[in-house]
Amino acid sequence: MELEHGTYRYEWFDAVKGIKAGHGLIESSGGTQRFAPACEGEAVLRLKAQRRSEAGYFPDPESKGGWRKLEKSEDIRAIAGINPTKLESLKEWLLKSDGRDFAAIVISRGHIVLEVEQGNSSKTDSRRVASVSKAICATVLAIASDQSQRGLTPRKMSFDDAAFDFMPWAKPLSDARKEKITVKQLLNHTSGICPEATGAPNDGTWEYILGHTGDERTAKLAFEPGTGCGYSTHALHHAALVCETVTGMPYDRFAIKALFEPLGIEHWWFQYLDSEKHGPHACHGVGMPARDLARIAYCMLREGRWSGAQVIPKWFVDQTAAATHEVKSPEMRWKLNPQIFSHGWELPARHAGESGRSGAGIPSDARAKPGSGGQLIAFVPSLDLVVTRQTGSSGEWQFEEYLRRACAAVVDE
Repeated sequence: MELEHGTYRYEWFDAVKGIKAGHGLIESSGGTQRFAPACEGEAVLRLKAQRRSEAGYFPDPESKGGWRKLEKSEDIRAIAGINPTKLESLKEWLLKSDGRDFAAIVISRGHIVLEVEQGNSSKTDSRRVASVSKAICATVLAIASDQSQRGLTPRKMSFDDAAFDFMPWAKPLSDARKEKITVKQLLNHTSGICPEATGAPNDGTWEYILGHTGDERTAKLAFEPGTGCGYSTHALHHAALVCETVTGMPYDRFAIKALFEPLGIEHWWFQYLDSEKHGPHACHGVGMPARDLARIAYCMLREGRWSGAQVIPKWFVDQTAAATHEVKSPEMRWKLNPQIFSHGWELPARHAGESGRSGAGIPSDARAKPGSGGQLIAFVPSLDLVVTRQTGSSGEWQFEEYLRRACAAVVDE
């Protein structure tokens, strides 16, 4: 196929099964471009040139102007490809969805098309984003791993390495089976470390988190690593320690240097856990405004690139598009389909079954991470869409409904 110079979004459709088989972005210098089908048998390729403003746009920090924003209905439809009527309906739904203060953002083709602030500032409110922190921690750890493979850190680490080799504080191990846990399993909730289903508090001292206080719930694994699925905040706290050993600097300092500052993020908060032996150290918990959460999602949407630099490794972005384990039994606490869990990020289109949550109407390539209190970070490559919500609060909310409604507002071209 002959292409002009530019950036193109491609989608493969399996004509036999009637499903999308693959998608992504390519950069073409012009001339002949060959495409290998993403499935066996008859396949259909859809190719769309991206406007330069879509593919090459990255917002300045908020202090220097921040995100570009569309206000007029005609611009929202013509430039961002969003149905203004459905967008207004989404706004009304957000305001009625609960009584908590919040800030919510929808970004299409690099333009803010919806910004709703109810008590919270989308630019400066950096209170905790709860479990949204898990996706951020996994992303930071991927950057650490990638840098380590290039000899830029004190220790080399891949996601298939034994996690406790990078946690000297954990020795002696409270359960010998912990030796088998990989870094990857800390991120996809298959480690067996203190699932939330046990009822154990998510926070405490580092000695408590590492199983050294006599609490059997933190000392002993709930299952053999890789054989079950138990949503675990403790496991992501462990991941922050892995990052510290690999990079030679505290988790918070590395996250700021390697991810936050390159993306122009200016407001953040970190949670710290204390230790009798080692003093306070950052765990994976963070806080961040809705507009800055959107920067992380937008960087993932752009395959890890930001203003000409590869900030997040592309291999990580690619791997988050699928489950990173083979467990099929339901997650222990909420009975979630375990196949929603990837590297810290989740695949909301796969929600189904006894959990009561549904992925209907959400594209299969969507990645998201909800957090207690109705907080959300999400991106949908096939729709060029970013969706966030920050509350700084706790409790349940209709996470998938928010994302579903945002996706439904995209005009089908």
